[in-house]
Amino acid sequence: MGIPSDPLITSLTGKVALVTGGVVRVGRAIALALAGRGAAVAVTYLGESEPFAETVEDLRACGVEAAALQMDLQMPGAPVRAVQATVERFGRLDILVNSASVWLRSPFLEIAAEDWRAALEINLTGPFLMSQAAARQMLIQRDGLIINITDLSAFQPWPEYAHHGASKAGLVALTRTMAVELAPYVRVNAVAPGTVLLPENAPPAKLQWAEQKSLLRRVGHPEDVARTVLYLVDSDFATGAVYFIDGGRALVG
Repeated sequence: MGIPSDPLITSLTGKVALVTGGVVRVGRAIALALAGRGAAVAVTYLGESEPFAETVEDLRACGVEAAALQMDLQMPGAPVRAVQATVERFGRLDILVNSASVWLRSPFLEIAAEDWRAALEINLTGPFLMSQAAARQMLIQRDGLIINITDLSAFQPWPEYAHHGASKAGLVALTRTMAVELAPYVRVNAVAPGTVLLPENAPPAKLQWAEQKSLLRRVGHPEDVARTVLYLVDSDFATGAVYFIDGGRALVG
């Protein structure tokens, strides 16, 4: 499912975007949406099992340059190298979308220290380091946009997701602080999706639960998140905010 064209929207021809976790699920939809606007796109992936070659092919089918970078956010120096590789390949960096994430679940008293560290390193420290490296380049250009993908656990207490929620809440705080420090040249926002994609093997009861949690009585799609990213590309007066795209789930718990 693609993003509809609109003659009034901003063209991204000549711009460069970097999307972490951009070869699957929501990250892939965001990368394709940016490519559809004309941006050259670099995507990161974790392992060889991910369809990075297919994603690059689909991005290039949009008529843009594209590249896939293998990156583990827990590896020292990996975020900086990813940003450097993007700038070396395309000459600049205009948009960073921190989409790569890990979902770890465990009762609070059973959370292992290594799982706590993994949640924080991938969901918070990784975006921090990616943003820090990207912002240095964007400030040289005197223009840039950083979008962090958080979720509702940053605002709601989810039992058995303490480590995940803490990392995503930290990402919201980081978003706001970066918006203040990097203004006026770099805008920073966050997008908080609700249920936009269930696992392929999710039981019918899970779908029914997700639909009941939504005021609109349906789950969303990755393209819903991608449209919000495009809105933030267009809206050059938006910074320091969190945009919910959750069918109203945040209102009902």
